[in-house]
Amino acid sequence: MLQRALIFSSSNPICSQLPTTAPPDNTVFPKRNGGWIIPFSSYQLPAFRLRNYRRTLLPPLCSASDSAANRPNMASQDEQDPRISNISSAIRVIPDFPKPGIIFQDITTLLLDTKAFRDTIDLFVERYRGKDISVVAGIEARGFIFGPPIALAIGAKFVPMRKPNKLPGEVLSEEYSLEYGKDTMEMHVDAVKAGERALIIDDLVATGGTLSAAIRLLERVGVHVVECACVIELPELKGRERLGEKPLFVLVSST
Repeated sequence: MLQRALIFSSSNPICSQLPTTAPPDNTVFPKRNGGWIIPFSSYQLPAFRLRNYRRTLLPPLCSASDSAANRPNMASQDEQDPRISNISSAIRVIPDFPKPGIIFQDITTLLLDTKAFRDTIDLFVERYRGKDISVVAGIEARGFIFGPPIALAIGAKFVPMRKPNKLPGEVLSEEYSLEYGKDTMEMHVDAVKAGERALIIDDLVATGGTLSAAIRLLERVGVHVVECACVIELPELKGRERLGEKPLFVLVSST
């Protein structure tokens, strides 16, 4: 945290109003009429003691990139938004889950931290408010957590992108490849209209397979996908490259 020292000369008239006693260790600045102001916080994050898990902090990254150029640009060029480090520290990393060799990015601890959760939503809302986005498409399942509050805040409708046989009405389907086999994504046919502008939301981008399928599904009906957005990125899996020309905005990188 940046701290600034205030220096007062004896000729400065304000000096006569400053306290003459020594300040406590945690003092920030003096009162005008004597005494010292000691900072306090009305909210303090709970301390979690986790057993059998390794808590690894993800390096903060807040970036949007042109995927074709594959060169991320910092969203805040002047300085890193302090909310990003709070979000990063709230994400728990669990090794060998759900199987050996997998490092799982657990966002449930982020959801337990009300400030970090609110900061996550706020950062997305600040980016997309006023961008004429009418559709927020959330990918099952964790895209359903972040998508609805973002949609409400920017005045857009929320459209769930679901796994097969989950939606009751007539659907459009898009098949996509996984590491071992294939899967399908579905959307109600009457959920969107041609010409609408959409944002696609998920919690994490790895290989980019599900995001690519969501893009294709929306574009088949004439929707313009403005951007894809995720809380976490695993850049070593090169999911950005799979998105082609579509930009990707992420808050936290795993490397």
